[in-house]
Amino acid sequence: MAVKLLNVIFFGKLINKKSRDDCCNTLLVSAVYNMYDPYVLEMNQMDMINSEKTSAMSADLNGKDNIPDENLPGGLKQKLVPKHIAMIVDGNRRWAVQKGLSGMFGHNAGRMILMPLLRLCSKLEIKVVSFFVFSTENWRRPTEEVNFLMKVVEDLLRIDGEVLNSHGCRVSVMGDKSKLSETLQKLSTEIEEKSRTNSGTHIIFAINYSGKHDIIKACKNLANQVKDGVILPNQINENIFAQQLYTNYIDFPCPDLVIRTSGEIRISNFMLWQMAYSKLYFTKKYFPDFGEDDLIEALRAFQRTQ
Repeated sequence: MAVKLLNVIFFGKLINKKSRDDCCNTLLVSAVYNMYDPYVLEMNQMDMINSEKTSAMSADLNGKDNIPDENLPGGLKQKLVPKHIAMIVDGNRRWAVQKGLSGMFGHNAGRMILMPLLRLCSKLEIKVVSFFVFSTENWRRPTEEVNFLMKVVEDLLRIDGEVLNSHGCRVSVMGDKSKLSETLQKLSTEIEEKSRTNSGTHIIFAINYSGKHDIIKACKNLANQVKDGVILPNQINENIFAQQLYTNYIDFPCPDLVIRTSGEIRISNFMLWQMAYSKLYFTKKYFPDFGEDDLIEALRAFQRTQ
């Protein structure tokens, strides 16, 4: 097992020695505590000299391998697949406590489940997937937990972001970056620049994000433009307003489907403007237990309403 993990790669792509070591450490912890989906563990242990498998995984992640309806899982219809899915990832701490573990392990387990979900989204040619990773309200949590969460976010951008970029996905960070550490600001800028021209699924990580702040920021921007004579008040409409939001660079800024895990029936200040007409799907499962089958069921529920 240990020897096998020394050659671990994420989706067939070894980034560098430091990333490899981080991946090994994460997978060892995950294996010990049974956090990691066996399917994903198998994917991360793929032989990096097997170019045929690596190419197949690339096709899955860059969204160019269109699947006929008869081959889609769960009876899904390609034409009814949402363009943008937003996920409020909740329940990581409760998942860990339920298993007798520290809440910190839950946050790491939540990060681990992202890759199989994103692989399925790209395979289904979903254009945009947004994850509510860290809200402005999360700063109120205990300092130890916040520091751990920032380390998880760092790994998310530095390790997972590089993997997604290498397979044609575009990666962006949405939120008030000025409150983040210099390291996180640098990592977010780097991965955004590297992946900007990629044509695969656009993955948005909302970090230090608040829907209310997003709207207030847009109002302030427009107020300054009116004051400076750039625009007249009667010229402001929904399109002009939307251009001031954090989502102004996204091809499909408004989620068609919003999924929230953990059983909570609320949207927790996430993309308030953008969710005006979104379909909402709530599941009692904690996020680390939310797998590909659960995502398929959410998509089936969405398609039944179309």
